[in-house]
Amino acid sequence: MTRTAHTPASSGKQMLSEKVYSHLRDAIMRGSYAPGDALKPQDLAKEQGVSLAVVREALVRVVGEGLADRLPNRGFAVPAFSDRRWQEIAEARLTVEPVVLRMSVERGDVDWEARVRAAHHRLARTPAYVPEEGEYYSGAWSEAHRAFHRTLLEGCGNPVLLETCDRMWTASELARRWSAHRVPDRDAACEHRRLEEAALARDADTAAEVLARHLTQTAAALTGSTPHQPAGKA
Repeated sequence: MTRTAHTPASSGKQMLSEKVYSHLRDAIMRGSYAPGDALKPQDLAKEQGVSLAVVREALVRVVGEGLADRLPNRGFAVPAFSDRRWQEIAEARLTVEPVVLRMSVERGDVDWEARVRAAHHRLARTPAYVPEEGEYYSGAWSEAHRAFHRTLLEGCGNPVLLETCDRMWTASELARRWSAHRVPDRDAACEHRRLEEAALARDADTAAEVLARHLTQTAAALTGSTPHQPAGKA
């Protein structure tokens, strides 16, 4: 079997691509681009001081995560905000995630239980909002939130299902960041606590039911909300 040699040049290109990818992903999630904004390879290459090939490689990765669209004859763009898009994502999550959680509860071992407990503890102790990050969920809370939900599903032991859930989560998180919409009457902390309790009690039916309600409320909070324009955008 022939192995492809990794030259210093190819390794350097990979590092640059990773850097540009991280920059793009953070900028989109942070709201530096408005929904529908074009992502122009030439401008990004000049801004980041890299080649077009490096930028295109990073853009393809961002598209693969659902954070950008590749438009025929029009290049790349941040996804346009539409209720239909998020309704479709919500429907997909409601169809898939409760099933995966049920599998996780049935298959997860003691180590998985410990990770769920630790992930929930971290989420419960992390402030959702901090003054320096304004009306958006704090970066630390968003990561703790993602880690908790991801850990709940990891007990399923199926990497293909987990990859699917990861992609849907990223798209939902983008919608949540854009909306910056708070629901005063919603007790998300209680919802997360009930998820943890049902999972650790090995009550697959209740866990799946609680997650379905949780996802439904999240979708309802996003549907019909108008995305906030990033600073400096008209």
